[in-house]
Amino acid sequence: MRASALGATLDGMDVMTWVDGYERAWRGNDAAGLDRLFTPDVRYLRSAYDEGLRGIDAVRDFWPEDTPFTMSAAPVAVQGETAVVRVEVHYGGDEPREYRDLWILRFAQDGRVRHFEEWAHWPGMAGATD
Repeated sequence: MRASALGATLDGMDVMTWVDGYERAWRGNDAAGLDRLFTPDVRYLRSAYDEGLRGIDAVRDFWPEDTPFTMSAAPVAVQGETAVVRVEVHYGGDEPREYRDLWILRFAQDGRVRHFEEWAHWPGMAGATD
């Protein structure tokens, strides 16, 4: 990743490489792989007003169980150390669900994410005008 010690600029390809790694770890139920994705002191917000999880061990404990899903993602914006990614996730299983998220990712110099903020939306979710 070019956002590493070289100090070069983060770009959309770097961001999608990270997102692909996140999906692989999630799909493989690889909680140990989180160390490659997040800094030890990561702040992981699961919603806009969530106090957030603090530290890699809290994220590891939260890591989702093995539920079948499909996922697609595309970068919306990348500036400096920050990226915004639009993500769609469809869960299968006994209780199918779908989400459209915006992820705000702040990268550390080593290419791992130090701040993860998720803005999740789903069918039937009350909107600001409801």
